[in-house]
Amino acid sequence: MMPHLAHIALVVRDYDEALAFYVGKLGFELVEDSYQPAQDKRWVVIRPPGAPATATTILLARASTEHQAKYIGDQAGGRVFLFLATQDFARDHAAFTAAGVEWVRPPATYDYGTVAVWKDLYGNLWDLVEFAPGHSAAAGA
Repeated sequence: MMPHLAHIALVVRDYDEALAFYVGKLGFELVEDSYQPAQDKRWVVIRPPGAPATATTILLARASTEHQAKYIGDQAGGRVFLFLATQDFARDHAAFTAAGVEWVRPPATYDYGTVAVWKDLYGNLWDLVEFAPGHSAAAGA
């Protein structure tokens, strides 16, 4: 197997509040939640709803120092941090809206697809995007 991204770490304030938002509110799947006694932390892994088992997952990483805590909600310096691809933008936009997601930019259509920007519970910016057919990223959507 070729190298691939296995997980993307998302720095969070608290495991359970992050799980309540991503799993409880948005329907992400809990892949693993296990205690690591040697490091006194949890290994908490989630993936977007409907994503294949081989998809890159998100590791919810609780900030363990004041320095790490400064980056909660600002891991990308105010830019969009994560791109959530969908094959049904209207369905997922409606579901996220019903779940109370805060939209920062309304849906817009560009040559690469339809996109809207939303904030997670910490303020990280995400794109919800349905790539246009033929776009290089559409194959993975």
